Amino acid sequence: MKLILSSSSPRRAEVLRDAGIAFEVCAAQVEEARHPNETVERMVARLAEAKARAAAAQLRGNGESVVILGADTAVELDGEIFGKPRDAAHACEMLAALSGRTHHVLTGIFVLRLPDGASQSAVESTAVTFASLKPGEIEAYLASGEPFDKAGGYAIQGRAGRYITRIEGCYFNVVGLPLARLHALLRELGWTDDGPT
Repeated sequence: MKLILSSSSPRRAEVLRDAGIAFEVCAAQVEEARHPNETVERMVARLAEAKARAAAAQLRGNGESVVILGADTAVELDGEIFGKPRDAAHACEMLAALSGRTHHVLTGIFVLRLPDGASQSAVESTAVTFASLKPGEIEAYLASGEPFDKAGGYAIQGRAGRYITRIEGCYFNVVGLPLARLHALLRELGWTDDGPT
């Protein structure tokens, strides 16, 4: 049974590739705005499902047995969502806010099997603590260009890893895809590393 990743995230693709999981990409465009009064948990779950269902709509006509994976990640601090920074000033604000504090990275995952429509979903949360950053460290990190396409404005697997003092939960969740949780959901739908059970 083929796995389809409904995401253009290079980090999610890298996590799957590094884990030896074969997949194809069918990225679907979904409006990623937070609804009024929506919790972060509900938002990432809703967006993950929307991404999987949008890809399913593109693939539904071929009759092939596939599992589609939708995922959405958000960084949350004190109820505020830190998405991808708009520009350098915004990234600087984010990193200054995260400095010396613990925040949460939440990823919603939704897996949808076609053609029967069976599905599984989960939200994974990981607590991440940053060291206190000096202004020069923030400036140097911004100059690297790394923060600009990442939720929260940092990549734990990159240069920002040196500023992380503690992590509680799944490391891969912070990268963008909670691998162990995903594997469990895929197995629930009959997918294994060797194909269907």
